[in-house]
Amino acid sequence: MLETALTLTINGDRLSLDNISPTLTLLEYLRQSGRIGTKEGCADGDCGACTIVVVGEGADGGWQYQAMNSCLIPLGAMAGRQLITVEGVAQGGLHPVQAKMVELGGSQCGYCTPGFIMSMFASYYDGQRDDLAVEGNLCRCTGYLPIRRALQSLQPVDAEDPWQARLAQTDADGLPALDYQGQGQRFYRPTQLSQVLALMADHPEATLVAGATDLGLELTHRRQQYPVLISLEAVEELHGIQPAATEVTIGAAVPLSQIKATLHGVFPALDEMLHWFAARQVRNRATLGGNLGTASPIGDLPPVLLALDATVTLASTAGQRTVAIADFFTGYRQTLRQPDEVIVSITIPKTLAPGATRRLSQSYKVGKRGTDDISIVAATFTLDLDEHNTIVLARLAYGGVAATPVRAIAIETALIGQPWTAETVQAVKSPLHNAFTPLSDLRASAGYRRQLVANLFEKFFYESASLRSTS
Repeated sequence: MLETALTLTINGDRLSLDNISPTLTLLEYLRQSGRIGTKEGCADGDCGACTIVVVGEGADGGWQYQAMNSCLIPLGAMAGRQLITVEGVAQGGLHPVQAKMVELGGSQCGYCTPGFIMSMFASYYDGQRDDLAVEGNLCRCTGYLPIRRALQSLQPVDAEDPWQARLAQTDADGLPALDYQGQGQRFYRPTQLSQVLALMADHPEATLVAGATDLGLELTHRRQQYPVLISLEAVEELHGIQPAATEVTIGAAVPLSQIKATLHGVFPALDEMLHWFAARQVRNRATLGGNLGTASPIGDLPPVLLALDATVTLASTAGQRTVAIADFFTGYRQTLRQPDEVIVSITIPKTLAPGATRRLSQSYKVGKRGTDDISIVAATFTLDLDEHNTIVLARLAYGGVAATPVRAIAIETALIGQPWTAETVQAVKSPLHNAFTPLSDLRASAGYRRQLVANLFEKFFYESASLRSTS
């Protein structure tokens, strides 16, 4: 059924919003409507003060409470969803999360506290009690020890917990199709790929949006206007993860948190990079297709896909085509995707090169902070070795060192046929240092980036050697 009204449920209250901009951020709407417990700190998804919880589908297909940054979400994307803000958490008394924060002194100025409460609320119901539960939340005055103690002291969910019961009663239907107009803007949310392509033909000026974590920055910091948005997050063909014997295909609109849970252990390099990719609030919204579509030279996932030799499937009204990820990026923020095309899926092969008996693959991200930060340099390396420890395949991929995510092709060629030894690594360190001409910016100098290009590969050697010696 196609809906034309922007309806959503907040703290159990079903709302129908008229003549409101679909690109107003959820945070702005919450505060304008009097729900001021949700705070604005950075407005770019870094601090977590704006964290709210949304009922969403987990990797196992069941419903779960998911923490998200309300500062990055256009209001239109919340149509048909159930939201919980800090005002709605207490049910006739403090929620166990709130009670523990009070008991153990987890709040001082209180500005960041609502965001911590909501992240901990979500983790309370998925059973997580470690630091990853609040990795996307910053505290500037209380200190993290009492907050960590509050998190770690939470008991298992009571069988009669009302919030747990609400999850069990959640309607199993997916997101409804939407055609909403407000404040001179239009927000479409089709449910079929054919509908997306038809809308793109009718509205060539439209902007495609999936998780909106990148578009959210354009809304909050640059005040960009988007007359027509076409949301991809409800499109059936863009969801699903399909593992096979020789490859894995990932739908372009699958949230990164689902990829992280479903494919854990399949591609170690992907596991490592997803661990450092922003924080849980962002991963619950961000998608692999969106990370590729923005074509950022400092995107975290393109180096992984380059090193794993992935392919990208694109669709238009003329049909589908598949391109190698190595050919996908054509320039700064430019790709092979044509204006009438949509990224449908990404396929990652699992097979070794001919003659290889084992694979070494790992990712590295260097930034000012561990998680929840833009990378200075990101790198992923894949080597296939034969039984004599000779390199038969090499892919060295980097982000942050050129106008596009890029591979060190000349170095890869030089490595083929060489033994995987410290001497081989030392022989290519100088060429690697001079392989790219990165820029200097506020995050790092060009010289530091060049040094990282070589040193990360050396680190990869010693870490892989250490793993082999202890296995």
